[in-house]
Amino acid sequence: MTLLTGMTAAITGAGQGIGRTIALRLAAQGANVVVSDIDATRAEAVAGEVRALGVRSASVRADVTSAADNALIVDAAADEFGRLDLMVCNAGVIQVKPFLDVTPDDWDATFAVNVKGTMLSIQAAARQMLSQGPMGEGRPNGKIVNMASIAGRYAAGPMAPIIPHYRASKAAVISLTHSASATFAPHITVNAICPGLVDTDMWKRIDAEWSAVAGWETGTAWKTRTAAVPLGRPQRSDDVAGVAEFLASPAADYMTGQSINIDGGLTMG
Repeated sequence: MTLLTGMTAAITGAGQGIGRTIALRLAAQGANVVVSDIDATRAEAVAGEVRALGVRSASVRADVTSAADNALIVDAAADEFGRLDLMVCNAGVIQVKPFLDVTPDDWDATFAVNVKGTMLSIQAAARQMLSQGPMGEGRPNGKIVNMASIAGRYAAGPMAPIIPHYRASKAAVISLTHSASATFAPHITVNAICPGLVDTDMWKRIDAEWSAVAGWETGTAWKTRTAAVPLGRPQRSDDVAGVAEFLASPAADYMTGQSINIDGGLTMG
């Protein structure tokens, strides 16, 4: 028996980066995983990696800005595995742009995925979880984990002027976490993870865009920002996946409404 044997998890935006790593981390602990992504090919590729770990998996092509697509994710879990124990609302986007250059379309696109998408994923998961029994004796019916960011809690240092719409969207995710946790207690726990500087393709794009805005050589933004991390190295996707694994486990059954920083000490307090 492994830590999450028999659990069914669904993860949005799981075709790459943090979402993919969470899918594989949960699968390694025995969870069956519904892998969803806006790119069907990537979703199925990760589902294949999950199956290679000896558990079951389904892939769903889903746009989280669509209520119908979120329902498809949850239906896949219920149809294939009988229930949904964990929803990880991971899908997200970011754009680097100076404050005065952010357009209404930029704002709407960011909020559509990061905020509306998270809201719709929460709603779809909660409807299923409220209709099913508990995960075990004395346990909740299900768990929801939202992907926020330290950018949604603090000033984000030198990045604050160039990601205002992203920062606002992640602050909204934290607020949604509070509202959902209050709404669905005691049947569903809802928590958020706030990563820092994670070495993913998304951060490679941030570095390129930020360096271009600042007139730096590509790579400068990443090196400068990560040099400030007290633990002395950039963050890996697996660092974030470890927190997701903990929140999925019985050890976190008494936690709800929390936003957990995992950033190597970049922010403290």
